[in-house]
Amino acid sequence: MLMNRFLRAMLPVFLASVSMSMTSAKDRALEAALEKAGGNRSQLEKAIKDTPAGQQKAMCFLIRYMPERDLKSMKADYLLKNVAWAYKARESFAWAKQVPEHVFFNDVLPYASLNERRDDWREDFYNRFSKYVKDAKTQEEALLAVNKHIVDELKVKYSTKRKKADQSPYESMEQGLASCTGLSILLNNAFRAVGIPSRVAGTPAWTTKRGNHNWVEVWMTKDQGWHFTEYYLDSKGIDHGWLLADAARGNAKSFYHSIYASSWKPTDQHFPLVWDMKIKYVPAVNVTERYITLGGVENEEDACELRIHLMKDGKRIEVPLGVMQGDVLLGEGKSPKATDDMNRYFTVKARKGQLYQIVWKDPETGKMIRQTVTTPKDKDWLVVELGE
Repeated sequence: MLMNRFLRAMLPVFLASVSMSMTSAKDRALEAALEKAGGNRSQLEKAIKDTPAGQQKAMCFLIRYMPERDLKSMKADYLLKNVAWAYKARESFAWAKQVPEHVFFNDVLPYASLNERRDDWREDFYNRFSKYVKDAKTQEEALLAVNKHIVDELKVKYSTKRKKADQSPYESMEQGLASCTGLSILLNNAFRAVGIPSRVAGTPAWTTKRGNHNWVEVWMTKDQGWHFTEYYLDSKGIDHGWLLADAARGNAKSFYHSIYASSWKPTDQHFPLVWDMKIKYVPAVNVTERYITLGGVENEEDACELRIHLMKDGKRIEVPLGVMQGDVLLGEGKSPKATDDMNRYFTVKARKGQLYQIVWKDPETGKMIRQTVTTPKDKDWLVVELGE
């Protein structure tokens, strides 16, 4: 009994010490960010000092996790305006008030999506899109209203003739053109402007065809989870669209073939920016498995066996080889030799309708050769004769 009373008495002290320790760690992270700011430190300190008390925690969150490029350049007035208008949306709409603080900080508050130019978009976008959501009774009604009206409101269309991939909102609006990335940044900002948690998602490379793609995810209060959409809303609504069939065949073990979602707060990985792979300051989470589950393709019916051999002058030739998907080695070994049974192949389990690379050394020249193959969507196996 005495021990129980002692533990109850000590619990508040223990919790307080834990809280102080966590606060101290966060303060150290904030101080480290301010030190990186160099000559711009006074601007960041002014932003913190001039922020209303109820919003100061949010301002510190933004600064604590800023990329170094922003720490050295962001001015107090810009940051104060960004935070003020983010809170205006939070206070104006019922669904925005229901968003947990940690989600609001990470996926509504930030002024940037990826590495784009830092435009002062939040007040403008609030004024543009609040009129579409003012009568919405639920968050889902609000996000669908924004999604349906954004094309007509901003008058930006998809085009490969845009000046660059990573355009800022006003760079895209000035041209009236944008890539999938530029369109995603526009939609992401439109959602955030009215208090809807949003982030950019995408893949550096499809497993099913060549190329990359980016789109948008929204966090919904109804199930406390993430859902996907695009600038051009699918007629069936969120979590529908052409991209799902391809995203559901992503490879979570591959850096290049995974599906990523951006984050403001640091994670253990970064968002691959295919237009500049040297940039690694955009945090990301790997969400590949969610798309595989959503697309419903992770089953034996999706399996396709690659059966590989090499023929020269009508005879099988034994060579070392490997089968890869992006940066992931699926299997390695040797192709069958001339004395092997003709029913024997070097086999690797793959998935239907995806791209793979077979790498081997030419026995005559000694050069490494890479051959790309696409597995069929309607067969359980594919014979690959190297050199075809």
